[in-house]
Amino acid sequence: MLKTSCTYAFLLIIILLTASCANSKKVVYFNNLTDSMVVSQTGSLEPVIQRNDVLSIYVTSMDETVTQMFNAPNLSASQAAGYLVDQDSTIQFPIIGKIKAAGMTKKALADYIRSQLIKKDLLKDPIVQVRYLNFKVVVLGEVAHPGVINVTNEKITLMEAIASAGDLTPQAKRSNILLVHEEDGTKTIKRLDLTKAELLTSPSYYLKSNDVVYIEPTKTKMAGSSRFLQLFPIVLATLTFGLLVINQFEN
Repeated sequence: MLKTSCTYAFLLIIILLTASCANSKKVVYFNNLTDSMVVSQTGSLEPVIQRNDVLSIYVTSMDETVTQMFNAPNLSASQAAGYLVDQDSTIQFPIIGKIKAAGMTKKALADYIRSQLIKKDLLKDPIVQVRYLNFKVVVLGEVAHPGVINVTNEKITLMEAIASAGDLTPQAKRSNILLVHEEDGTKTIKRLDLTKAELLTSPSYYLKSNDVVYIEPTKTKMAGSSRFLQLFPIVLATLTFGLLVINQFEN
């Protein structure tokens, strides 16, 4: 009898724990998206280079001796690899000198360097490739694995970032996602709604380097957690007392 009573009490504790943490799960993304809806991307997907960005600038041509000089910073072991965009918005490129890189796209910078190499008769028919070495986003709050996500392909959507962080928890507030973007020292804060299909056409759907995504908890979770902390000691004490009474009665 005592064993049965203990089992029931244990199950009751588990039910209370589960019920106290449960919330209404509004887990459906893009509620108003239909099969007939055509989604078009708006805004430029190509981010502009900013101060403190670290770039890999790789030059290839028939003259391997000369191109090796331009590629040396990418392979440096004595210092951080790549070309750092300084606070004056420039990079220091061999022979060409200072180049104002901030505000340019990767393609624009590559085209400019290529034109300068040809203009100064340094290389014939060079190929210039520019990549980010520090493209990352941060996902915090109600996700399974919050943290920094390094983006090797230099393009990531909000949904991909959330998926990389292990998806939202059931307690996440899907209708009020906070996005913080910083550019040239100015922070831009936006609120995004994952339950609306309009998000797919928003320029904010594609994240930029160093963006911070914060997912707030629902009010139900915060209230439930607070109430649980208040009631759990009382419930536990009551169950303990009840088990002692049953034990005494059976003995």
